[in-house]
Amino acid sequence: MKKRRVKRKLRKGRIFLCLIILIIVISGIGFGIKYALEGFTNKTETKPNNTSSAPKEETYELSLAMVGDNLIHDGIYAEANRNASYNGYDFSPMYEYLKEIIEPYDLAYYNQETILGGDEIGLSSYPCFNSPYEVGDEMINIGFNLVSLATNHTMDRGEQAIMNSCNYWNSKEDVLSAGSYCSEEERNEIRIKEKNNISYTLLSYTYGTNGIPVPSGKEYLVNVWPTNGYDPSSDSAYQEYKETVKADIERVRDKVDVLMVAMHWGVEYTHTPTAYQIDMANFLAELGVDIVIGSHPHVVMPVTWIDDTLVIYSLGNLISAQETDLDYAKMVGLLTSIKITKNVKGDATTISLSDLNNELLYTSHPNWRNYKVIPFSNPDIANYNSDYQRLYNKYSAVIKSMDDTVPVAALSE
Repeated sequence: MKKRRVKRKLRKGRIFLCLIILIIVISGIGFGIKYALEGFTNKTETKPNNTSSAPKEETYELSLAMVGDNLIHDGIYAEANRNASYNGYDFSPMYEYLKEIIEPYDLAYYNQETILGGDEIGLSSYPCFNSPYEVGDEMINIGFNLVSLATNHTMDRGEQAIMNSCNYWNSKEDVLSAGSYCSEEERNEIRIKEKNNISYTLLSYTYGTNGIPVPSGKEYLVNVWPTNGYDPSSDSAYQEYKETVKADIERVRDKVDVLMVAMHWGVEYTHTPTAYQIDMANFLAELGVDIVIGSHPHVVMPVTWIDDTLVIYSLGNLISAQETDLDYAKMVGLLTSIKITKNVKGDATTISLSDLNNELLYTSHPNWRNYKVIPFSNPDIANYNSDYQRLYNKYSAVIKSMDDTVPVAALSE
C-alpha cells in the first residue's frame, strides 16, 4: 500500500509540474506575441511620412549679355585683312576689350547686321553688304552663342549669300541663330538649347529688307514683320503678321523656360521708340516673351520693363564705320546684362530676371587710331575720345529716359 501511495504521489507531482510548465510556455508565447505586436505598432507609428514632407526646392541660374549691330563696312574687313598673318581676316584686335567682359557669361547675344556669305561670292559694303565668315569665328571665340540674322540687309546679296550664311551658322553646334533659314522646315523647327538646367530659345524678325523682295514661296529666307510706318487701325498686313508671330511664340512658349525675341525695328539715328515699337513690345509682353532685344536704329534707345518683360528698344551699334555726326551717337552702343533664375519647388517652376545692368560701349574709328570696341568703364576710353564723360552722361540719360531706375555702369575712377 505504501508503494502505491508513493507512485500516486509521484504521478500527481508529474502532472502538476507539467501544468506549471505548460502555463509558463503559454504565458511566454502570449507575452512574445504581445511584444511583437507592440513592436510592429511602434515601428509603424514612428516611420517617417514622406508624403507630408515639404517638396524639395532647387535653384538654377544663367547670366546673359547682349550687344548690338555688328555692321561690317569695307574699312573694317580691310583692317582685319591687314591684321591677318595669312590670306584671311583677323578681327580679334577690334574686340579684345569686349572679350574680357563677355567670356564669363553663360549666354551672349549679338545682331549680325551684315550677311556672312563669305568671300567666295565677293565681299561688299554699303549699300549691299557681304561679310567674311571670320567675323562669325571671332564672335564665337569671344563667347557669343546667340545670333540674330533677320535684318534689313539679309537679302542684300540674294539667296546664295543666305544659303552660305545658314550653312555656316548651322555648323556651329553651340550657337543658336534665328531669323534666316535655308528651308521652310528649318524655319518651323523648334530650336531649344539648355544650360545650367535652364532651357531657352530665340526668335528674330525684321521690319523689312530695304525694298529687296523676298522670293515668293521662300519667305523662310528672312522673317519679315512689316512695317515701321503702320496705322494699327487699318494696316491689315501688320495685323496678319501679328498672328504669324503669335503662332511662332505659342509653338515654343510652353517648351522653354526663357523666350527671347530679337526685333529689327524703329527709325534710324533716333533715340525715341516709335508707336510701332511700343505697340509691338506690349504685344510680345502679353504673349509671355521674357526679353525683347531691339536693333536697327544704330543708336541707343531706352531700356525698360513691361510688367516682367525686359525691353531693350535698341542696343545701337557694336562696331561700324559710321562716322561722328549726330554727336558720336552711331559710335556709342550698349551692353545689357541680366541674371536669369529658375526656381523649382515640387511641380511649380518660376523664372525671374534680376541684376539688370547696362554698360555703354564706344567704337573707335581709324581717324582716332583704329577700329576697336571700348567699354566706357575701361580707363583706356580716355585715349580714344577725350569727351567721353559728356558722352557718358548724355547717352546714359537716353538709356534711363523711360525708367530712371535702370542702372548704367559707372565710369572708371
